[in-house]
Amino acid sequence: MITDERLVTYINSLGAEIPPYLRRIESAAHAARVPVIRRETQGLLRLLLALKRPKRILEVGTAVGFSALFMAEYAPADARITTIENYEKRISEAREHIKQAGRTDQITLLAGDAAQILPTLDDAYDLIFMDAAKGQYLFFLPEALRLLGAEGVLVSDNVLQDGDILESRFAVTRRNRTIHKRMRQYLYELTHQEGLVTSVLPVGDGVTVSAWERGRPVGGRER
Repeated sequence: MITDERLVTYINSLGAEIPPYLRRIESAAHAARVPVIRRETQGLLRLLLALKRPKRILEVGTAVGFSALFMAEYAPADARITTIENYEKRISEAREHIKQAGRTDQITLLAGDAAQILPTLDDAYDLIFMDAAKGQYLFFLPEALRLLGAEGVLVSDNVLQDGDILESRFAVTRRNRTIHKRMRQYLYELTHQEGLVTSVLPVGDGVTVSAWERGRPVGGRER
């Protein structure tokens, strides 16, 4: 927990209810200990969808399909979402959830390693949502920036590791040290990338929101 738990509970109590089918997927994911975007992160993402009204969305890390379906719910009706997942069990669950929600024409799930899939994509995305294995964000970043449209927004979830990002690597459990090191590098790259403006927000487990400076789409993609 990065911010006071009581404050987070209060903020979440102010949020609008999500549709029942999303609530069922969320509850099942929690019961199975599958991470899905937290309530406060949902609020931020919904705001960004309302502000940007993206038509092309790329998600790295589908899990059981909750966040892809959440974005489909609140993005423009003609928005198209491409989402990537590498874990076979979650792929089948996500496909079923997308089918049951009637979103198969709107959401395309690409099964496989994002490190291999991202270089094959050749679109300019209005919004890219990074929510995959935290230790891989750093390696996905160059391709994400290549695919980020000139007016696009890159959103990265779970970047503060419940506050552990502040700790010395020796204070972090041994099995998490590589992730800790790579996430620190990722945050440095985001905040020092020429032409990119990034805000690091203590929302949920930490979220970054990045966009190209106006008139300087360095590495970005024109339509």
